Amino acid sequence: MTLSRRDFIKTGAATALAANSAMQAQAAQPGAAPCSAPADRMPEIPPEKMTPEQKKAADEFFAERKVAIFGPFVPLLRSPEVMQRARAMGDYLRYKSVLPAALNEFAILITARRWSQNYEWAVHQPIAVKAGLKPEITQALAEGRRPQAMSADEELIYDFSTELHENQCVSDPTYARAVARFGEQGVIDLLGVNGYYTFLAMVLNAARTAVPKNAPTIPLLPR
Repeated sequence: MTLSRRDFIKTGAATALAANSAMQAQAAQPGAAPCSAPADRMPEIPPEKMTPEQKKAADEFFAERKVAIFGPFVPLLRSPEVMQRARAMGDYLRYKSVLPAALNEFAILITARRWSQNYEWAVHQPIAVKAGLKPEITQALAEGRRPQAMSADEELIYDFSTELHENQCVSDPTYARAVARFGEQGVIDLLGVNGYYTFLAMVLNAARTAVPKNAPTIPLLPR
């Protein structure tokens, strides 16, 4: 794992170097596997093995989405109440957000890239392009580069989401631009979509949910 400049600034070179060495040693331990390892830890639960609560949650999911449980909702079904509440939040953020679809999908891809989450990327990259996001923008993002030739709105989404993920906060100038363009509800929706897909990325990475075959994926980047 490469030592970041921020580690030196926050903790001092000696402390940071020691921490970095410890992390490298831990990563090198036998049995340590990357998040992208192919073993699906929480595969689909056969209907006959579902608890009554899981069956009820699966039926309600189908009633709302018109499809069977998929992707991150497969591992989430282990906790039916969490799955249902996550689905409800996703219903709003995907289909009712005040943000235009292409910008909303752009924020999802930024989050997927941040977490190197291939399932999210595989599902949402085609949706983003269909909604109007340029393929070259998604390609740059996949490669870890700041996209060129973005519109003013796309630059704002990129700056806001990137600051949020990298700094765990948003600067005053970027915040002011976002409120002026999207209003406070739009800012909350933007925060919501970044946070929601971060949560799903955590679930997918920890569960090692399989990526659909022949779907677009992203390379791992140095952390």
